[in-house]
Amino acid sequence: MAQIFTLIWLMVLIPVAVVSQDYDAERSSMVDQQILNRGIRNTRVLDAMRSVERHHFVPEQYRHMAYSDRPLPIGHQQTISQPYIVALMTDYLNLKEGEKVLEIGTGSGYQAAVLAELVGQVYSVEIVEELAHRARKTLDELDYDNVHIRIGDGYKGWKEHAPYDAIIVTASPSDIPPPLKDQLAEGGRMVIPVGGPVFQKLLLLRKKEGKVKQTDVTSVRFVPMIDEEGDRH
Repeated sequence: MAQIFTLIWLMVLIPVAVVSQDYDAERSSMVDQQILNRGIRNTRVLDAMRSVERHHFVPEQYRHMAYSDRPLPIGHQQTISQPYIVALMTDYLNLKEGEKVLEIGTGSGYQAAVLAELVGQVYSVEIVEELAHRARKTLDELDYDNVHIRIGDGYKGWKEHAPYDAIIVTASPSDIPPPLKDQLAEGGRMVIPVGGPVFQKLLLLRKKEGKVKQTDVTSVRFVPMIDEEGDRH
């Protein structure tokens, strides 16, 4: 009887272990093939991308594609960004331990989790209430207690906790929101996609002596930044 009981437990446990190992292997391959091979060498960013379990942030029906080289739908016409873009934007922020970061567009919560591995506090604004609650639940389940989420219009930022050492924007406005420039600390960095509804430029902004200097990074495609009425900023 004991042998039968042991065999049953093995049959139950083995598939769970295999699934976990598959996700670990896929995540390692994602970093090596999609990120490292494209030139990102920042070991802190690479380690964060290896640590955050992306599949927890992807809807169940797309979970088998969690580590694929593409964005995925998360509902409400929003997406979880391609892993490489998450790593690229994070890399350009040149984050340091203990810094305070503002994220505009919480979405699934994945980018916030990556940031949380690297800095002291993350403040994230999401305009879609259901996505904000879902991200909060996932982040809580994974013990990311240094991520703070607010439901609201990201164009306005989160003034109460400004200034920020870095700002990352994961939805595209037509122009750079002035409130975000104002909330960037002296010496701070911002990465933001700006442009039309189809294609945009990813920009890197740096604030020095109160002035913001802008550098083009690459062409990207992000969902539009919207206001409370659903209109594009």
